[in-house]
Amino acid sequence: MVKVKFLGHAAFLIEGSKKILIDPFLTGNPKAAARPEEVDADLILITHAHGDHIGDAAAIARRTGAKIVAMYDVANYLVESEKGITTIGMNYGPTKVDGVGIIQVPAWHSSSDGKYSIGSAAGYIIKLDGVTIYHAGDTFVFRDMEMFSELYGPIDVALLPIGGHFTMGVREAAKAVELLKPKKVVPMHYNTWEPIAADPEEFRRLVGDKTEVVVLEPGEELHL
Repeated sequence: MVKVKFLGHAAFLIEGSKKILIDPFLTGNPKAAARPEEVDADLILITHAHGDHIGDAAAIARRTGAKIVAMYDVANYLVESEKGITTIGMNYGPTKVDGVGIIQVPAWHSSSDGKYSIGSAAGYIIKLDGVTIYHAGDTFVFRDMEMFSELYGPIDVALLPIGGHFTMGVREAAKAVELLKPKKVVPMHYNTWEPIAADPEEFRRLVGDKTEVVVLEPGEELHL
């Protein structure tokens, strides 16, 4: 069994034969379901360089020995600015790290430290224990999403932003579901702050019978 635990905002902990932490923004996150010192990981995946996605990655990696996987430029940025961490820099395409299949895919978004651009934004398709999970990162909908399920599917669960302003809103995310054809979808990156306020029930209504929408509150889990 693989567990997908929502930690708030865009942070998730995937637990199976390995523990995979994605975008661990916990400190300063008003919706965080855990403190950084409470989270263990074998791998930490970072979608882009914004602070609400890099978050506590370095601190957790130092404590646990987890390897950080990120866009090559973001990985280099982390190694230069942080001590005692191991990073694996990659670019769009497939790889395998410690037995976990990781496909880094494009995302339509910026990537910076708030001042300088750092690499490009990405999403991840993760293959763990026979389960395929897509974390879209911060992105707008784009037609190439259709290829993700064709190449790497079927996708068991897609984790999609719905908050608008910086990412897809509910309408665009519903279109992404149509393109991706996942078995289940979990909305994320909404209601952390007022600019990204969104109604997950509206998203559920727009998705209709295309797939199962699972709305997780921070701290809740989906079992696959």
